[in-house]
Amino acid sequence: MWTWFHKLGSPPHFYRISARLTPWFAWAALVLILVGTYGGLYLAPADYQQLDGFRIIYVHVPSASLSLFVYVNMAIAAAVGLVWRIKLAHAVAAACAPIGASFTFLALATGSIWAKPMWGTWWVWDARLTSELVLLFLYFGYMALRAAIDDENRADRASALLAIIGVVNIPIIKYSVEWWNTLHQPATISKLGKPSMDFDMLVWLLVMLAGFICFFAAVLLTRVRAEVLVRSRGQKWLKQAVQET
Repeated sequence: MWTWFHKLGSPPHFYRISARLTPWFAWAALVLILVGTYGGLYLAPADYQQLDGFRIIYVHVPSASLSLFVYVNMAIAAAVGLVWRIKLAHAVAAACAPIGASFTFLALATGSIWAKPMWGTWWVWDARLTSELVLLFLYFGYMALRAAIDDENRADRASALLAIIGVVNIPIIKYSVEWWNTLHQPATISKLGKPSMDFDMLVWLLVMLAGFICFFAAVLLTRVRAEVLVRSRGQKWLKQAVQET
């Protein structure tokens, strides 16, 4: 197991295997998102209260879920890089930040659009919304800190500490609707409870979620490959790998 782990942490090995995996994730994302969009717009029944207005859920929920998922992955990669000093782990963390920020912005934007007809306003300082906004600032702060430090090693260490500290915000976002009295609805999908959505609606949400995850994987692999190119410039293995492709 540990041999596989260390091999995966090798930039040459990752660069080659990611080139094979990226198209698979990209095509899977395209198919799943197209199918999920069609199902969510045309096959899922209208909500009995919100009518067709609820259909924004098929973008809002996956983007909100990925905003948390990406940050956790970023923090784990940062911790691995900090503890075991694996350069590739820092590259993964750096690649996650702009992707996670994009998902977070999309979640906030679609949430505001959804809130206007439901709550009568674009924004409220609700616990869920505010903590999600803090998450966006954490992503921006991580990227700004990396950009502000010229030395790559110092930038890796400083940004890793920020990413790890920021993990405290994840359970706050997740459980904010349970800990505080908020306007935001409870979780649509629960591990312990029955889903609050009808199956004919839920199935397309799960398809969209799978599509977003595949999209994240494809973009992450592409961005990490770019990070590896920058960090490994001038090395012999990279010249050989580029010539092979």
